[in-house]
Amino acid sequence: MCLLGLTLPFLLSVTSSLVMARENENFRENENANATYEIGLWGDLPYSQEQEIGVTRLIEDMNSQKLSFTVHDGDLKAGSNSLCDNSLYAKALGYFNELEAPAAFTPGDNDWTDCDRASNGGYNSLERLDYERQLFFSTPFSLGQRRLRQEVQTAPLCLGVNGAVPCVENRRWTVGRVTYATLNVQGSCNNLCDTAPNPAEYAARNAANIVWLKETFRVAKERNSAAVMLISQADPGWDLSDSTRAPLRNPRTLMETDGQPDGFQSFLLALRDEVIAFRKPVAYVHGDSHYFRIDKPFLDAQGRRLENFTRVETFGDNQGNGTNDVQWLKVSVDPRSREVFSYQPQIVPGNRVAVPTP
Repeated sequence: MCLLGLTLPFLLSVTSSLVMARENENFRENENANATYEIGLWGDLPYSQEQEIGVTRLIEDMNSQKLSFTVHDGDLKAGSNSLCDNSLYAKALGYFNELEAPAAFTPGDNDWTDCDRASNGGYNSLERLDYERQLFFSTPFSLGQRRLRQEVQTAPLCLGVNGAVPCVENRRWTVGRVTYATLNVQGSCNNLCDTAPNPAEYAARNAANIVWLKETFRVAKERNSAAVMLISQADPGWDLSDSTRAPLRNPRTLMETDGQPDGFQSFLLALRDEVIAFRKPVAYVHGDSHYFRIDKPFLDAQGRRLENFTRVETFGDNQGNGTNDVQWLKVSVDPRSREVFSYQPQIVPGNRVAVPTP
């Protein structure tokens, strides 16, 4: 009895200590989940040899800052008069792997959809996308010197040269309490116009993108994510305000009004439904129209602004001015803040053109 009397307090003390240790671990995990971190966004680069030098400086600038990861939102080269040969993709892979932080990437129309243009070599665009899938997306990990494991859309919902293939370029990952996803949404009417439109390829990939979109929001809700960030290439057009850079679109019906084939309406309708249902902040990152901006152009069917939605367009090519727009965007992510994302354009000192560095 004496031994038992001595042992019980000891066991209770050990049990209590273990419970406290677990609680402390959970506290630390929650603290880490809510910790602030920074990411880098860029795309539509490089379009010229001069910009290749600028991209080297841009990568050095990113590496000088402690980024959790980076994302390039597509277009590895100019849309015309530049070959889509294997050396293009090898060079891009080299850029991504020079980045110290994990590097994510989503394809752009210039590096596959538009490769069938004669000035780009007259390639089979699906064969070029197959090649990108093999080179950039053959593992469930990101690119970059540090790797980030990503969820992959493995169902064979997309089309390749030889039929149905997995949409392995569509990726998803969660850092802290924010869920991120890439989607293969393309310029050039999402492959419904230009040199060799492919309605069958579009239909398969668009349906796959909508599946991935809906699944991403479901996962974000299950993980109690504080926000969602989506990254794709195309500027789909959101309203009637910017015919110089994007398709014109009725902001209420989301129907294109400029007479071009509409490769985006069904995707945008699904996106709008998910944004409204999620209620928390949603950032939609794209490139394509080469005009850096952060705004709120998305309206509901009654014409009211979706307050929780932010469009983010990264810097992109400005060939006429060399490295003038070879810049990137730093995003601070704070899951405990009301808007979660805050944005700071990063002007690389060596890439300034109009106003040299002091």
